[in-house]
Amino acid sequence: MTTHEVVNQVPPLVGHDTADDPALLEGVAREGAGWAVAELHDLGRLAGGEQAAEHGRLANEHPPVLRTHDRYGHRVDEVEFHPSWHELMRTAVGHGLHAAPWADGRPGAHVARAARFHVWRPDAGHGCPISMTYAAVPALRHSPDLAARYEPLLTATEYDFGLRAPQTKRGLLAGMSMTEKQGGSDVRANATTARPEPDGSYRLVGHKWFTSAPMCDLFLTLAQAPGGLTCFLVPRVLPDGARNPMRLMRLKDKLGNRSNASAEVEYEHAVAWRVGDEGRGVRTIIDMVNLTRLDCVIGAAAGMRQGVTTAVHHATHRRAFGRYLVDQPLMRNVLADLAVESEAATVLMTRLAGATDRSARGDDRETAFKRLALAVGKYWVCKRWPGHAAEALECLGGNGYVEESGMPRLFRESPLNSIWEGSGNVAALDVLRALTREPQVLAAYEAEVAAAAGADARLDAAVRRVRDELADHTDLELRARRVVERLALVLQGALLVRHGHPAVADAFCASRLAGDHGQAYGTLPGGLDLAAIIDRATPKIG
Repeated sequence: MTTHEVVNQVPPLVGHDTADDPALLEGVAREGAGWAVAELHDLGRLAGGEQAAEHGRLANEHPPVLRTHDRYGHRVDEVEFHPSWHELMRTAVGHGLHAAPWADGRPGAHVARAARFHVWRPDAGHGCPISMTYAAVPALRHSPDLAARYEPLLTATEYDFGLRAPQTKRGLLAGMSMTEKQGGSDVRANATTARPEPDGSYRLVGHKWFTSAPMCDLFLTLAQAPGGLTCFLVPRVLPDGARNPMRLMRLKDKLGNRSNASAEVEYEHAVAWRVGDEGRGVRTIIDMVNLTRLDCVIGAAAGMRQGVTTAVHHATHRRAFGRYLVDQPLMRNVLADLAVESEAATVLMTRLAGATDRSARGDDRETAFKRLALAVGKYWVCKRWPGHAAEALECLGGNGYVEESGMPRLFRESPLNSIWEGSGNVAALDVLRALTREPQVLAAYEAEVAAAAGADARLDAAVRRVRDELADHTDLELRARRVVERLALVLQGALLVRHGHPAVADAFCASRLAGDHGQAYGTLPGGLDLAAIIDRATPKIG
């Protein structure tokens, strides 16, 4: 008998189409992007292939390196990346995952982009500059002259890495630089100063505590101008080819992916151009923040889908106690519960992408719906991901705890989206702010939910409970998380009842709305069609 015979191990999860996701495809068609399905499958097959998985592994295992000076002592402030990072970026930009929808006149362009961003997940880190570039365009449009100059390059589908004068490049990427040591989410506490110059530019002096994707070409940042907190565009390289004095002090050693660079930055009289009016910096940059919130929801939904498909794939091929794991009742409960959470996240994500698309085309009602639902979704879907990732990892047992499984990488990434662009409390309080200051947003939300009225008694009862919560103004800030959670669950339930698979909608309403559920995943009640739910989460190999 050989001691090295390998049995009962699960084959690699490669050779599948990550776009083969019923909830995603149904949402894409429903939200007006059915024309993009063929390309979505092309990208999904690429994402589910062995080469993409290897690029993701290598990009994560070989993190970026900061080079502050060249061999002669000149300040260069460059970040070096592994070739696999560049391959991932090249694919993402080439498929328009960045700002391309802003140059696409077809209805559903933003939905198609959201779906592509969802399926292309070999590595989460490279999604940061992709997301920032997408979100930068509407903020930049507050200054039409700057938008006219840079938007065509931000929307171009060519990845052109390297620090050169922006106008000499075939494509640009944008980042964000807001957070300071003394402020964090309180961006109005920013201490960076902006001095106006006779030529209309400004000179920035200050220290940014967390600058996203410092390898980008352009950055939107906040600084205190004479007229108050203002948004600025800061290029890494000036039009004449000189390096802008935007000094990269160090790269952050952070939880989550290792492939992306996040930096502390000092502006030493860096050249910048004003975006929007002085004193209206938050109002200007909030357009960028809101769209990065959308991408936080997309990323969390994608992470849940990746987790549950990996767990189901493992359970389908792994035997224990005489049966495949997927055939054992308790494991089926866990897998189905994870799948329900994943589909609820995806149906909300595609609805938010649809609202974003229609809002960009001038639909005021969709703009009002997006204002509230995006903050609600950002809070809830991102909050659900860490627990979901932990349970999916546990489905693999000890194998899931090993780096080679990919599950530890997924788990480490899972807290990020809840923190990024407004942590849980910030998002919850933003919901309250919208409800109290913009009555039209609640009307849009209620209209969305009312479309499912009468279809499920459990949903109807949950809607009444939400109304009672909102009618009670006692300690509303104290109850903010509770209120937002209920708003999210009712919205997800309404979308699933209207558009989801009947088995998924039934399980969601029974567990999340009617309360027939424990505190952990795997506590669904009896009488549900678990087989249909699990089948929708089973990856098709080959």
